[in-house]
Amino acid sequence: MEISELSVPDAWVFTPRQHSDSRGTFLEWFRSDALAEVVGHPLTLSQANHSVSRAGTLRGVHYAQVPPSQAKYVTCVRGRVLDCVVDIRTGSPTFGTFASVLLDDVDRRGLYVSEGLGHAFMALTDDAAISYLCSTPYTPGREHGVNPLDPDLALPWPDDLTPLLSEKDDSAPSLKEAESAGLLPAYRDCLAFYDELRAAGAVAGGSR
Repeated sequence: MEISELSVPDAWVFTPRQHSDSRGTFLEWFRSDALAEVVGHPLTLSQANHSVSRAGTLRGVHYAQVPPSQAKYVTCVRGRVLDCVVDIRTGSPTFGTFASVLLDDVDRRGLYVSEGLGHAFMALTDDAAISYLCSTPYTPGREHGVNPLDPDLALPWPDDLTPLLSEKDDSAPSLKEAESAGLLPAYRDCLAFYDELRAAGAVAGGSR
């Protein structure tokens, strides 16, 4: 499995090795040991989500309050999506920047998004299917969003597709509005929480 960190810190892409023959293809689409090695702690699996979207569907930019927020490991099991990770952590050296990754059923990459980062994707094909492993359950009162069409973010959605948004995502505030309202996670709080997770992971590993 090849692993690379994105230009937005604390997000990684995992490209699995695929083994194909006349019967089909086999791959390991998630390895907890590989993730823990680069992130510094294991992913606690609390919820698994699956979405199917028509071409042009745009979901995000979603995030949750820190702590505990919600880390995600995302893969596309059918079709193709353009996935964007946005640094919405106030005080971060890369605040307001994004990294985009093509997730599809050819390379079968996995994307890990740490707690406190924003996440959005657009389906590039009909019936694009995404599966997520999540570190915490969905908690409506702690979930927030930034408008994925915010011109200041300038996320690279393709021009040949009309964005299809939920009412909630369409009415979400811009990054500046969310920052002014105090809705965004602070970079220092995220770093402190990452340290807590690493410490807990080290203790758990040492107790085996």
